[in-house]
Amino acid sequence: MTRNIPAIIAFATAALVSVAALAHAFLDHALPAVGATVAQAPTEVTLWFTQGLEPAFAGCEVTNAAGQRVDTGTVAVDPKDPQELHVPLKALSPGDYKVSWHVVSVDTHRTIGDFSFTVGR
Repeated sequence: MTRNIPAIIAFATAALVSVAALAHAFLDHALPAVGATVAQAPTEVTLWFTQGLEPAFAGCEVTNAAGQRVDTGTVAVDPKDPQELHVPLKALSPGDYKVSWHVVSVDTHRTIGDFSFTVGR
């Protein structure tokens, strides 16, 4: 029995790590893309996550280089795809923008993050 203990511990650890890895909604991709330079100013930022989101606990702010908010303040999880978050924007000028998001996945784990994109000059 004692020689099986390392195998049991290894299996239990692998199982817990696998569950933990699936327990958070991480950013999968975005439009505009992370770090992208776009020629035309977008009218919204769309974020796709690796897990479904709780709409009441999803938020996102988009700011310009001066730190002023350029989103409309209305963030919405797509009713057809709970992994998709839409952030409408005000009219953007050429320049650098920062997207700061926070979400809670359907399994109640919170994640946060940010990225930047540039509207071409």
